[in-house]
This record gives sequence, structure tokens and C-alpha cells, in this order.
Amino acid sequence: MENLIFVGILFLPIVFMAFVATLLIIPKWIERAKKEGLMGKDIHKLKSLKVAEAGGITVLIGFMIGLFLYISLKTFFIETETNLVYILGILGVVSFAAIIGVFDDLLGWKRGLNKSTRLVLLLSAAVPLIALNAGVSTVWGVQIGLLYPLILIPIGIVGAASTFNFLAGYNGLEASQGIIILSSLSIVTFLTGAWWLSVVSACMVAALTAFYFFNKYPARVFPGDTLTYPVGALIAAIAILGNIELIAIFFFIPYIIEVVLKSRGRLQKESFGKVQKDGSLELLYPKIYSLTHVAIVLLKKIKPSHKAYEWEVPLVINIFQLIVILLGFWLFFGLGIFR
Repeated sequence: MENLIFVGILFLPIVFMAFVATLLIIPKWIERAKKEGLMGKDIHKLKSLKVAEAGGITVLIGFMIGLFLYISLKTFFIETETNLVYILGILGVVSFAAIIGVFDDLLGWKRGLNKSTRLVLLLSAAVPLIALNAGVSTVWGVQIGLLYPLILIPIGIVGAASTFNFLAGYNGLEASQGIIILSSLSIVTFLTGAWWLSVVSACMVAALTAFYFFNKYPARVFPGDTLTYPVGALIAAIAILGNIELIAIFFFIPYIIEVVLKSRGRLQKESFGKVQKDGSLELLYPKIYSLTHVAIVLLKKIKPSHKAYEWEVPLVINIFQLIVILLGFWLFFGLGIFR
């Protein structure tokens, strides 16, 4: 009964609260960031524009407001603590990942935490789910016991959080990708009966949607690692708690490809393009080291003008992500691969 009530009646108010809270906070954050000098250069613009940094903090606040509304409705009106400990665990995962992102954003993306330190610190984001022994410790029918919480959960959280940060650097890219992937996971968890995870996912989607209005081209605020780490960690947490790891990994194919491409450049090459005098983009390197580079090459080939512009790059990647997700739904649900 609780699931039906929340999905049918209280779902929209909860999501609406997350959206509105984020929408109201962002302008205040932009104003404050400008005042404090927390600004970054918009790389793909002809003019040296400065944009407010670390805007992901507004998304986190909106997400948490929506989630605490969900918790309060469960506690006071439904009078149930079902899955409450796991919801608080998710808040712990997201919060730990956000703190590390804040360190990176305050230090600056060029001078931020080094790669090894970042990975070690991101392990803290896995602690809440490890402590809860979350998920199902059975892989392909084999019971693996403590290996799941002690090994696979940390790998999942750290891998998703750090990898989601790889595909970035273009106005609206990180936010739109988060919206697409988490919306898909919300549908998957709904179809598999984990309605409460659908609400959690939808809260972040709502907050990201509000943020996207300010982050899309031309951006007024950047997300920073304060957004990318928590969103990546949340994706992994939902996959673990919903026992939908396989389909979540499939949805993450663009990021797996991104890791492979980045590895060609020993994780040193950047995803940016080279801005031309007419505002179009060319490859920054002779070779391809990112899906964003693939998008630039593809746009130049298929467009009559043979030019690629910044706003088009996230669009190409979003389309690719949607194709992967639709294929995933067909394979896992249409063909019955998903169990």
C-alpha cells in the first residue's frame, strides 16, 4: 500500500519540491560565487568569459530537500520505516562524494587533488553501503559473501563516481547525462518493484533539470566535481540497492568507452576542443581521446557546413546515450535477459 500511495499520490510533490528548491537556490549561488571570486573560464567561448563554479552544491541541496520530504512523509503520514536506513545510506554516499568534489572545486581543476588521492578519498563514499551490507551478494547465481560489500561495492561506487567525471567540459553535458541515466534507472527500479528507489532517482533528476536551465549553452554556472562525483556515486548506489547492476553497467557503456579512449592518452588528455575564430571547434589533438572528440569529428562529417559547435557536442553524446539505453531496455526486458 505504501508504494502505491507514494508513486500514485505523493511522487509528484516530492519531485516538485526538489526541482523548485534547486531552481530558487541557483541564482543566489551564482551571485555569491561571483562575489567570492569562485569563477572559472568558459573554455569553448571566443571571449574570455567567467562563469560561477561548483554549482553542483545547489543540486545536492535540492536533492536532499526532496529526499527529506520523502522521509518525513513516510515517517509522519505512512508511519513506516521501510527502507529508511538505506535512504539514509544513500544520503551518506552522496554527501561523502560531494565533500571530495568540493575539495577539488575549491582547489581548482588544474591544482586539485591528484588522481591517487582522489580515488582513495572516494572510497569513503562507499562506506555507508559497506556498513549496511547493501545489495545482494550473489553474482550469476554464485554466493560470494563478504566479497560483495568489501570489494564490489567500493569498486562500483569509486568507479562510477570517478568515471562520470571523465565525460565533461561542455555546457550542459554533465547535467543532461545525469538526467538521462537517472531517469532510465528510475524506470528500471519502478518496473522491478523498487518504487522507493524510483523516488530517490527522480529527486536527483528534478534537481538536475532545474540546474540544466542555468548550465545549458551558454552556461551561467558550471557543475564542477561537486556534482559529477555525487551523481556518479548515486548511480552506483541505486544499481547496488536495486540489484540492477547489469543493466546499470550497460547504460554506462558511453563512460566505459570514454575510459578506454582516455587510457590511450594515459588519462592526461582533455575532452576539450580547440575554438576557431568563427566559434566552431576543431580537435585539440591529432588523435581521438574522448567521446567529445568523436562527436566533433562526426559533426564535421555529417553537417553541410563541416563545422562543429559546442552546443552540438552534448546533443550528439546524449543521442548516443539514449540509443544505448533503449537497446538496454530491449535486451534486458524485451528479450528477458534481466532477472
